[in-house]
Amino acid sequence: MTSLLERFLTPSLRAELGGLRTARGFGLDDLIRSGVANPDSSVGVYAPDAESYATFAALLEPIVLAHHELTELPEVSPTDALFEREHPVLDGVVSTRIRVARNLAGHALPAGLDRDERRAVEAALVDALRSLPGDLAGTHHRLVDLSPDERRGLIGDHLLFKDGDRFLEAAGITRDWPDGRGIFLSDDRRLVAWVNEEDHLRLISMQDGGDLGEVADRLGRAHAHLAARLEFASDPRLGRLASCPSNLGTGMRASVHARPAEVDAAVWRARGIQVRGVHGEHSEAAGGVYDLSPIRRLGVTPDDVLETLAAACRLS
Repeated sequence: MTSLLERFLTPSLRAELGGLRTARGFGLDDLIRSGVANPDSSVGVYAPDAESYATFAALLEPIVLAHHELTELPEVSPTDALFEREHPVLDGVVSTRIRVARNLAGHALPAGLDRDERRAVEAALVDALRSLPGDLAGTHHRLVDLSPDERRGLIGDHLLFKDGDRFLEAAGITRDWPDGRGIFLSDDRRLVAWVNEEDHLRLISMQDGGDLGEVADRLGRAHAHLAARLEFASDPRLGRLASCPSNLGTGMRASVHARPAEVDAAVWRARGIQVRGVHGEHSEAAGGVYDLSPIRRLGVTPDDVLETLAAACRLS
C-alpha cells in the first residue's frame, strides 16, 4: 500500500516546502514524521497546528482531495447543530457508534502540544464536559488515576483509546503519556468523550443495536451543549480542523459493527465504505464482526454520512 504522503511528496515539493515554518515553529518534518516512520500509513501526515493546513497547502490539499475523493475543496459552513433529518433503525446490526473529532481554537493540535498546553486543553474540556445535563451527565476520569486493570477493562468494552499506537507515537501525539489525557463517561456509558488522544476531543455516542436516530440525537445534543461553551477550530474550505486530514469536514465517523456477507474491502470502498476490524484501524475482525463506516467526511453533511451508512447496511 502506498500512503498519500508517499504519493504526493515529490523531491521537488519537499525542497520547496523544506524551509517553511508556521508561527509556532512547526516545519515539514513535523507533519510527515509519522508517515516516514510508518510507510504502511494510509495517509501519513498529522498537522501539529491549524496553520499547517495553509503553510503546507501544496502537500496537504492534494492529500485531502485524494482521501475525500474530491476534485476541489468545497465551501463548507460548520454548524453546532449536527443533524436535521430523522434516521432509521438498522436491521442486523450488533452496535452503532457515531463520533466527532474537535479541536479547540487557539491551541496547537495534539502533535504540537507541550505538557503545559495539553493540560490547559484538558482543563477547558473537563470543565465543559462536567456541565452536561440530564442523561448526558457523567464523570471524567484522568488516565493517570486509572489502574492498568481499569484501563484494560474500558478498552475491552470499546470505551477507551489504546496506548502504544505507533502511528500516533511517531507523530509526537503520545508525548508525556498519560499526562493530560482522560475519558468522560455518562452514567449510562452511552456518551463518551476522549480528551487529548489524536484530537483534543473525540465525542462519541454509542449503544447496542441499530437505532441510528437515537445515537445521533444523543450526540447532537451533547455537541450543541459543548459548542456553546467552547470554540472549535474550523476553516471555510476544510470544515472542522483535525490532526489527520481524513477527519476534516464534518469530523464525524459513523460506524456499525455487523456481520456482512461480503467482506472484500474493494467492494465496500466502491460503495463509499471503509471496512476494518472491531478494534479500529489496523485491527482484525472478531467472530465475523466487522466495522463499517462511510469514508467521506468533507463535502458532505453529517446527515449525508448517516444516510450513506444506512444504505450500506441495507446491502450487507
